Amino acid sequence: MKTKRHDKILELISNQNINTQKLLLEKLLEEGYDVTQATVSRDIKELGIHKVRNSNGKYCYIPEKNMLKNNLSNKFSLIFSQAVISINYANNIIVIKCHTGMANAACATFDALETEDIVGTLSGDDTFIVILKSEEAAKETTQKLKEMIGR
Repeated sequence: MKTKRHDKILELISNQNINTQKLLLEKLLEEGYDVTQATVSRDIKELGIHKVRNSNGKYCYIPEKNMLKNNLSNKFSLIFSQAVISINYANNIIVIKCHTGMANAACATFDALETEDIVGTLSGDDTFIVILKSEEAAKETTQKLKEMIGR
């Protein structure tokens, strides 16, 4: 029963903006789970759920794995914006030129993002390439990366 309840909690916070234990308790009761406030509090702790500010500026619960993604995303943005000189693509390959010695760090943070359109990466000292599944994916990713670094 506990495993099913935990799965339901993760589903609820992934699909809805739940910002209080009270609201989570209400949603669980609506789903047929007979739980108390204390149980919900323990479940939140056991699942490693965190309350963070979302893109709308409001707080909501997110699973720990999403917290890691947010941290990676912030780390990636910082390293990437400091390292990158230029970004271009040809067919399904993106070529990213970096300051000398910074391509490995930028590439490693890029790899940690685990984007499903990416087949793989290869890094040198001042350049790394990203191989994507399609030219459209390369074009979209290039645009997003250029926006991120303000180019």
